[in-house]
Amino acid sequence: MPLCWRFSVIIDTYGGWGAHGGGAFSGKDPTKVDRSGAYIARQAAKSVVAAGLARRCLVQVSYSIGVAEPLSVFVDTYGTGKVADKDILAAIKKAFDFRPGMIAKNLDLMRGGNKRFQKTAAYGHFGRDDPDFTWETVKKLEVPTA
Repeated sequence: MPLCWRFSVIIDTYGGWGAHGGGAFSGKDPTKVDRSGAYIARQAAKSVVAAGLARRCLVQVSYSIGVAEPLSVFVDTYGTGKVADKDILAAIKKAFDFRPGMIAKNLDLMRGGNKRFQKTAAYGHFGRDDPDFTWETVKKLEVPTA
């Protein structure tokens, strides 16, 4: 049975606004998709908004235990996209590797051990200007033009 992690884990992130499929960050090492999947989804969604492709963006990633590739990656811009969601999704899939091991590597999540994540206990995991919060760095997205 597939397990689903969406854009955020409500308690640690966005209050009652964001959708999520359960899980938690606490007690999880950075290779676990409860934590790393939420971080890469945050980075992808933030990159969409920063590129001006949409005003709002939810990125949902679904995983199954023991399967490296996600079962699905889904994008919803709530009708605020300047291009079609399917084109934004294609750009995200080109720019991001959603496999758990590659997320940990690309976001440098193993650096500093658990001490690095102690900062997230106060003021949350997202929206911080801190070099340890590598998932807050936006990536350039290449969206095909019509």
